[in-house]
Amino acid sequence: MAEPTNVRSMSFVGTHEYLAPEIIRGEGHGSAVDWWTFGIFLFELLHGATPFKGQGNRATLFNVVGQPLRFPDAPQVSTAARDLIRGLLVKEPHKRIAYKRGATEIKQHPFFDGVNWALVRSAAPPHVPERVDFSRYANKDSRLMDKKAVVETGSDGSRNSSDDPSYVDFEYF
Repeated sequence: MAEPTNVRSMSFVGTHEYLAPEIIRGEGHGSAVDWWTFGIFLFELLHGATPFKGQGNRATLFNVVGQPLRFPDAPQVSTAARDLIRGLLVKEPHKRIAYKRGATEIKQHPFFDGVNWALVRSAAPPHVPERVDFSRYANKDSRLMDKKAVVETGSDGSRNSSDDPSYVDFEYF
């Protein structure tokens, strides 16, 4: 998990629903964006959806910046879970939980009461999937690998997204 740092970035990349407000506003950002994303992730795990989802990417970005955090009535989650999520999803990064002390502050939150952090890495997971030997895919028929993709275009040479459901139409904020 991210630790506090004074390093700033001006990048604007990521899934719209997970972007922190400071990224969207173009203010530059540090490790506090990772804690914002963790808050979005926890919210989605507990509620089945992200908190600022809009009708499209543009609406989602506006919601992240301008809408307050609201919790749905169901399912019910613990007070500690809500408190942690509220602390992680503070729109001003310098007021966000873990801004100053990083993971130490998160680990001490009541949501994680009972977690023995020293033993986490030695705990056995409930399921360990079988290994996949990817080398068996390395020697596939090279004639198939060398083929060029065929892209169908309209009479004017353009691609029409309404005719092709796999076409991705990017939106810009």
